[in-house]
Amino acid sequence: MVAARVAEADPGLSAEQISGAVEATVTGPAVLRDLAAALADGPGALRAGAPVVVGRLVAELRARGSQLPEPRCAACGRTSRPLVRSGGKGVCPRCRSYELAEACAACGERRPVISRGPDGSPRCWRCSGRPHRRCGTCEQERPIAKRARDGEPDICDRCFKPPVATCTGCGRRKPCYFVAAGRPVCASCSPRRTEPCAHCGAERPPCARWPEGPVCELCYRAALGRRGSCAGCGEQRRLVSPPGPAAKLCCDCARVPPLARCRGCGVEERLYRHGLCARCALAERAGELLTGPAGFMSPRLVPVYEALVAARQPYSALNWLRSGKGAAVLADMAANKLALSHEALDAHPRRSAAEYLRHVLVANGALPGRNEHVARLERWVRDRVAGIKRPEHRRMVNTYATWVVLRRLRRRADAGEVVHSNLAKTRVNAAVHLLAWLAERGQGLAELDQAGLERWLEESCPSDGEIGDFLSWAARHRYTTGALEVPRRRREEGEALDDDARWEIARRLLRDEGLELTDRVAGCLVLLYGQQLSRIVAILTDQVVTDGEEVQLRLGRDCLPLPEPLGSLVTRLAAAGRRYVGVGTPVSTPWLFPGLLPGRPLSGRHLGQRLRALGIDPRPGRRSAMVHLAARMPAAVLADMLNLHPVTAVHWARAAGGDWSTYAAMIARDHNRERY
Repeated sequence: MVAARVAEADPGLSAEQISGAVEATVTGPAVLRDLAAALADGPGALRAGAPVVVGRLVAELRARGSQLPEPRCAACGRTSRPLVRSGGKGVCPRCRSYELAEACAACGERRPVISRGPDGSPRCWRCSGRPHRRCGTCEQERPIAKRARDGEPDICDRCFKPPVATCTGCGRRKPCYFVAAGRPVCASCSPRRTEPCAHCGAERPPCARWPEGPVCELCYRAALGRRGSCAGCGEQRRLVSPPGPAAKLCCDCARVPPLARCRGCGVEERLYRHGLCARCALAERAGELLTGPAGFMSPRLVPVYEALVAARQPYSALNWLRSGKGAAVLADMAANKLALSHEALDAHPRRSAAEYLRHVLVANGALPGRNEHVARLERWVRDRVAGIKRPEHRRMVNTYATWVVLRRLRRRADAGEVVHSNLAKTRVNAAVHLLAWLAERGQGLAELDQAGLERWLEESCPSDGEIGDFLSWAARHRYTTGALEVPRRRREEGEALDDDARWEIARRLLRDEGLELTDRVAGCLVLLYGQQLSRIVAILTDQVVTDGEEVQLRLGRDCLPLPEPLGSLVTRLAAAGRRYVGVGTPVSTPWLFPGLLPGRPLSGRHLGQRLRALGIDPRPGRRSAMVHLAARMPAAVLADMLNLHPVTAVHWARAAGGDWSTYAAMIARDHNRERY
């Protein structure tokens, strides 16, 4: 009977091939009885590959030239696994366990049943995998991760620390979770098999296997979160059938087991922990972190909690709360172990974590705002001045830095401008270098003459050419005896992008929907309106003005009308914002280009790197745009429209050959000659 079923399934096999495969599979009478029982209803079991004995027979037949398909799990599509029968199909034991899953009586999550309690209630692997005993470290009844041995007590899963070793992959000393050929490997470097994702094509470790093939974590998460109108019942539900992007039916209409629902919000969603979706788990974890010892949350930290819960990427926020150093500092503040103040953050040993947390607290109103560029420059000036040997030089540099450099920077910060401390540091360093050079020669600033200044400029680095600001201050306060002139460095005109290439790149930015919206808008502002990167990142959302169907951007005194489709791109960016922002960023931000630091815009340097990655060099592109605009409009109009200084506007007009001032003067002279 078995041979007849095989011949019926694959007529191309000879009797010798069939008998050889059956003899290799059947190792005893019990095996033959199981095989005959599986094939009693017909040869369909051979194509399903289940039960296990049928799968072994199919493997022997394929080894002898059979065209039968390789046994493959009907649920996940994996091969080379023993299959069991499920509704006339063959599935692997893992998928079969999920088909028979039940809601765990302990945690409430729907998982494969590993064991059952005395009353028959199901238990998942998390709730029944390890014995519960008293931990020798925390003295609590918890699952035991390391059993008592050699005089050491039981250690629970929360107190257990894996051994620390130097990872052979990254070279860092980290907890060891994997050993390959006797070499320790950390969790991040643990090898994982990668395969091309059936959806995005990227070579990534598969998270699931669907009929169309392996699916990576990103595509799997996106598919599980996909909602729409069910083609069967018309309700807005998670669509599960057929698996993947083409899903049209909900689980009820597809007649598949119901999906897990979050016990917090009741939404069909992939559960993250303890029966909660990622969003509800984030709210629970943030509440635990920010609740003080008195059992309630400080009113100053409530906006921080709301910003964390409203994070666009809940998984990123959960990761930050779990392992971020800034989250640990925030927990100390909530527990009253650390003062909620700028001074406490300034003195914290984890400088980078404290700085990020400062931006979170300031952006959400938990701390008063202060300009960090100014604060960092103040600390830098104190350290720089302390290293000057001569007392008179130390006092001079401190006075100049405090009452000129810092005062100028504070004034610009108070006016709402985006300030940077690089130029300020360069000018203070130039003053320190000049005074140190004079001290080596036993001279003071009063003995410096023009020849000595020019000799020092020849020997110094190019950045010391900013010494003019310090010498002007010194001359006003009579630290120098005579007027000293700093030779102006010749301004080198950079290369301009070819107009055809500029328009070609602009067309690509306007039309290519595959590019990030931030890069498209910023690149157009550079290539079409010649805006500097430092000014682009400082644009506010309220500078985007919509007048009917026309979109305008206020850069200077006048509003700049934006043609389509650029107007639509700017409107979309102002409404939706950037896709990726830092954890703790408030829901509403004033910046058109918000950065990863909460409450702060993108930095010009980072924006330049993003544009260069797209093949756009900002400097040649901006110069080409400015020459194009200056050749077509008067300098006064250009200055008002693009918020340029009149001298800068005249410079661009001359560079474009559009300066008519000499022509007007010539006409005036000729007119005067005719009169006289």
